[in-house]
Amino acid sequence: MDRRMGVDFAGVYFKNPVVTASGTFGSGKEYAAFVDINRLGGVAVKGVSLAPHAGNPPPRVAETYGGMLNAVGLQNAGAEAFIKDDVPFLRQFDTKIIVNIWGNTVSEYVAVAERLAGADVDMLELNVSCPNIKDGGIAFGVSCAAISGVVGAVKAKARQPLVVKLSPNVTDIAEIAKAAEAAGADALSLINTLLGMKIDVHKRKPLLGNTTGGLSGPAIKPVAVRMVYQVARAVKIPLIGMGGIMTGEDAVEFLLAGASLVAVGTAQFNDPRAAINVLEGIERYMDAYAVKDVNELKLL
Repeated sequence: MDRRMGVDFAGVYFKNPVVTASGTFGSGKEYAAFVDINRLGGVAVKGVSLAPHAGNPPPRVAETYGGMLNAVGLQNAGAEAFIKDDVPFLRQFDTKIIVNIWGNTVSEYVAVAERLAGADVDMLELNVSCPNIKDGGIAFGVSCAAISGVVGAVKAKARQPLVVKLSPNVTDIAEIAKAAEAAGADALSLINTLLGMKIDVHKRKPLLGNTTGGLSGPAIKPVAVRMVYQVARAVKIPLIGMGGIMTGEDAVEFLLAGASLVAVGTAQFNDPRAAINVLEGIERYMDAYAVKDVNELKLL
């Protein structure tokens, strides 16, 4: 069957709608021996900060029912190392590069965007789940005022289209999404992890070194689908849907809910080929239901 898999996403053409979720694929180097990166629509790399960052103390990962908790803490080598080492590696492949960026203050976010302005990357993804130091440690993404401030400041300096990654740890995600759109976001990605915790009952203390961590995996998928559905009806900019996608049919749910692209994350820790498997599952679904264009996958 002749399928059209290409997606125009905020002015950037993706040859298919499947990308990797930031923090789950690194820059692809660890996966290249197992996965044909050329088959992916895009790669969202692990969070990049201006300066190198060591992350949180171990243990950093814990298995849970239907998923996992992580508290890696955005460990990375910094923007200079990313531009020098990771961008040339990814440019070997026919895939789009989405750079997840973060900072502890608005000025740090802006500085990363400015440093990447001349880099050969396709999009920036703003991680607004980082602590807003000036507001006492709350995340930028849980307040309309805070998200407006950081999105507006970064958009003024960014040279690539700006995707804002939304936190689900909010009262009304549609209001947060509308604030990000009004401040200049070109697209949104959702959802980031849900805040969770696990206690070691034998040692009688939190299992993670950071006490709490982000819950991801199949357990959060119904929440993620609901939030994508809500946000798609609240904004006019396109969405990347994510949260517990394990199969092609999982991905189709997000597309039907209103996403234009889908991101595969936790599944890759079980199977390095997970994103390719999801892509092939979408193709099988399209063949089974005679869908010729992936952009036609909307709720009836």
